[in-house]
Amino acid sequence: MEFISKDLSDYCEAHTSPESEILSRLNRETHVKVVSPRMLSGHLQGRFLSFISRLQQPKLIVEIGTYTGYSALCLAEGLAENGKLISIDVNEETSAFAKSFIEKTEYSNKIELVLADAKSYIPTIKEPIDLVFIDADKKNYLNYYHLVIDKLHTGGMIIADNVLWSGKITMPESSMDKETLALHQFNQFVQQDIRVENILLPVRDGLMILRKK
Repeated sequence: MEFISKDLSDYCEAHTSPESEILSRLNRETHVKVVSPRMLSGHLQGRFLSFISRLQQPKLIVEIGTYTGYSALCLAEGLAENGKLISIDVNEETSAFAKSFIEKTEYSNKIELVLADAKSYIPTIKEPIDLVFIDADKKNYLNYYHLVIDKLHTGGMIIADNVLWSGKITMPESSMDKETLALHQFNQFVQQDIRVENILLPVRDGLMILRKK
């Protein structure tokens, strides 16, 4: 869901650095060949992710939810020279689709696609994490947060997608479905967590951005 008009959204994209040719092709083919293409980060959000990554120049990025690889490629643009990105997903089909595109890019040796349950895999990561992007099953956002927060070094960042959930997040709690309630609880926990500073931006379907103090 967009929280501004299509005209304004189009204007924003027209005045944002363009996506690369490979990202443009991945965008198109996702919409043609893959179920639920609205899950793709897309041009504006993708450039935002790239911008944040370039500012931070992370050595290790952990992405929870690969989908077709668009966000992974955007985040990889800012990796430090010897940095890597671990992208975790349980969907074998979309992960294979992502791999087919990632292998065509200069980031193929920096992106590791992991087919696994993130809740089981994250505890095996021993290196300190610089940047986390959460864009997976909504009911587990808070679980993922708890798993990564202690692995994040001071100044490290977490970006969580879909935290406004098509505007349903403002409904009374008694009217929320399970996914909306899980996202609301995640937002509330982050807001009260003294370990971080955070900002919730109405970009696309909502991005919660936080920095570990």
